[in-house]
Amino acid sequence: MKAKKSLLLTLVLVVLALLIHLFSLHPSLVERFYTNGIYPPVSRVLRYLLGWIPFSVGDIIYAGLVFWLLSKLARVIRMAWRCELSWAGFFNGLRYVLHFLLIVYISFNLLWGLNYNQPGIAGKLNLRMEKYSAADLKELNALLVDKVNRSKQVLLAKNDGYPSKAELFGRVNKAYAQVQEHYPFLAYQPMSLKPSIWSWLGNYMGFTGYYNPFTAEAQVNTLVPKFLQPYTTSHEVAHQLGYAKEREANFVGYLAASASTDTLLHYSVYLDLFMYSNRNLFDTDSAAAKQFRKQLIPAVQSDLKEWRNFYLRHRNPIEPVWRWVYGVYLRRNQQPQGVLSYDEVTGFLIAFYKKTGRI
Repeated sequence: MKAKKSLLLTLVLVVLALLIHLFSLHPSLVERFYTNGIYPPVSRVLRYLLGWIPFSVGDIIYAGLVFWLLSKLARVIRMAWRCELSWAGFFNGLRYVLHFLLIVYISFNLLWGLNYNQPGIAGKLNLRMEKYSAADLKELNALLVDKVNRSKQVLLAKNDGYPSKAELFGRVNKAYAQVQEHYPFLAYQPMSLKPSIWSWLGNYMGFTGYYNPFTAEAQVNTLVPKFLQPYTTSHEVAHQLGYAKEREANFVGYLAASASTDTLLHYSVYLDLFMYSNRNLFDTDSAAAKQFRKQLIPAVQSDLKEWRNFYLRHRNPIEPVWRWVYGVYLRRNQQPQGVLSYDEVTGFLIAFYKKTGRI
């Protein structure tokens, strides 16, 4: 009887996984029934349930899961050492692992992951996503250099310092309230932004923030340089709104931060976007890219030096492995460029500028 129940559970899970996969192959249906239908209320409910808790519930769950997996692995190793393993036990364990993976796959997609398969924000804004030229990149670099320098000069004149974590999250929340006036589909309520419990680990693994699809919490690494955190936070909120692909989350984060009246958000977003577009230009015209870098004022150059030194202090042999794993995950989710998908926001910026005449 137990074996029959286990087989039935396996068949149900496999069928559900296949149905989800087949549904994901139709972007228009995903956008209509999931992104604009099922997902928003599911996300809001999770944020209402967990957003008020000051620490990341998702981080605790991840820690518990890692501990549980390690304990299971230790048990298997101990049994192997004592020669207590059997073929029946092996197949039972294999079925157990299959059930676990299928449940994770189904839960991930129903709670958030199907958003990878929606058509995206370019269609909502009627952006013409065409191949851009070196001239386009140079024009974008020139515009962003000016934005970066001007916003940094304003910050230096104000001399306000950086906000606390709670204040930063509130300011990003306010930015989304402002951008909602122009783009109602970017309405963000309630807020669920948390400092990552694992920020110290993020320093060595190379992440500045991440979204937990199982709890709808957005986590920010609050140990990275302060000027990076506002844009990172804006990016993670974009994930909460259903923009799963990294280039789109970068662009939505830009829309919110640039629509804000907060100069710190302006500086953070324009500096990060300049670095993306400058790397793109470097691949085409390295001399021009270097010239644009030289146009940054000394205070900005100082921040870039801090950023570079922070990275060098935490560089380690594990980070490239993690980046490869993360790159595989991105490629499996409609982002063939892997970790370079973040840089693809450049194409959105150029298309947006050509349509609106502003950055």
